[in-house]
Amino acid sequence: MSSLELTMEGKTVLVTGAGRGIGKGIATVFAEAGADVAVTGITLGNAEIVAREITNLGRTGLAFATDATNLEDTEQLAKDVMREFGHLDVLVNCVGDSIPGSVAHMPGSDMPAMTYADWQNILDINLTQAFTGCHVFGRYFLERNMGCAINISSFAGVRGRPNISAYAAAKSGLIRFTESVALEWAPYGVRVNAIAPGYFPDPEQITDSMLQEREKQASKTIPLGRVGKPKEVGALAVFLASDEASYITGQTVVIDGGMTLAG
Repeated sequence: MSSLELTMEGKTVLVTGAGRGIGKGIATVFAEAGADVAVTGITLGNAEIVAREITNLGRTGLAFATDATNLEDTEQLAKDVMREFGHLDVLVNCVGDSIPGSVAHMPGSDMPAMTYADWQNILDINLTQAFTGCHVFGRYFLERNMGCAINISSFAGVRGRPNISAYAAAKSGLIRFTESVALEWAPYGVRVNAIAPGYFPDPEQITDSMLQEREKQASKTIPLGRVGKPKEVGALAVFLASDEASYITGQTVVIDGGMTLAG
């Protein structure tokens, strides 16, 4: 009989950017593992839907509208979460987005060039949000000498792609940020890791025919022959947050079906 027991019973978790996609998958799997979960979105709509699904699983689900790139918003979020939960065991910084664009206009190309505002916005959404989360919630972890943070990076942070330079730079920076914070917090028993997902289309945001087309494309370009499922990232996050991963910190785990290996 295996001694492996990935349970989150009695744990409290905050997943930012969890109104859809990978964030939702992470929040749902934590709830299935027994955790009470707070989720955030830039607006309440989708976050409330996810919180209700968590409640339907028999756990406490909370929803908050928060701009994760804003320090004042994050400070207020911390007050709200601590008021409701009393403490926090796991922070998952999952806010992220990208817009395509070249660094400079390329002659003969229809690809738009990013503006300075585009660049700054993408850096904030993908990198600054992790700083604000760790800056604010880190103090609670460090005071208790326990807890863990998980930052959601991307395959683009591991291997560059054209026309997403701001996104790639931010996600790569998030990996180095994770390593640095892990070293800062290790003496206090607080772990920090990152996950770098590959291609995980949200089935709730696209049509069945679009999903089938992406599966068809994945069968040709991804070594494992399929796209990822958001809850698969959730399962990895639960492992990294569990006692079974208590000797893992400062690492980035790529979950991409082998895509970054294939080029």
